[in-house]
Amino acid sequence: MNSKYTFHASSRIRLGASPWTVGQRVMMFLWDGAWAALCAWTPKPFNRWRLTVLQAFGGKIQGRPFIHQRARIQIPWNVALRNGACVGDRANLYSLDKILIEEDAVIAQEAYLCAGTHAFEDNALPLVSAPIHVGARAFVGARAFIMPGITIASGAVVGACAVVTKDVAANVIVAGNPARVIGDRFKSG
Repeated sequence: MNSKYTFHASSRIRLGASPWTVGQRVMMFLWDGAWAALCAWTPKPFNRWRLTVLQAFGGKIQGRPFIHQRARIQIPWNVALRNGACVGDRANLYSLDKILIEEDAVIAQEAYLCAGTHAFEDNALPLVSAPIHVGARAFVGARAFIMPGITIASGAVVGACAVVTKDVAANVIVAGNPARVIGDRFKSG
């Protein structure tokens, strides 16, 4: 397994065992209920309220990002959003590890940032995770899938429905499955 992954040994004890402590599972349960009761029904202008609830559960907020009321965040204390970042309608931050979304980056509707997977070479299929970093002014298109441990550098564009399995350099456009460079965001001349 790549060294950038965190191996969650407790999930190896038996197939299906949780790598999370009882306290963490209780907090995740409370988070799910709080988001459903306090945020999922709110109109878009209630963004400050949603950010307050996210912060109350350990989300790291800097400036004023935007999070859509129908966005999904698995573990809020693993998420950091910078000023102007946008998490779109039904976007999913599967934050089993840290997810950082920098200034003015956009995660479009139904995009999936997946910070966890399993060690498939082990019969117990233990959880492994790795952080995801989306750089400033990057754009992740609708229904794109970002694998654990990926960095999308500043200004990069990930096309709709792309599957990103490798880091994306600054100011390039990637698309496809697996995602490949198809152009530069800013053409010279």
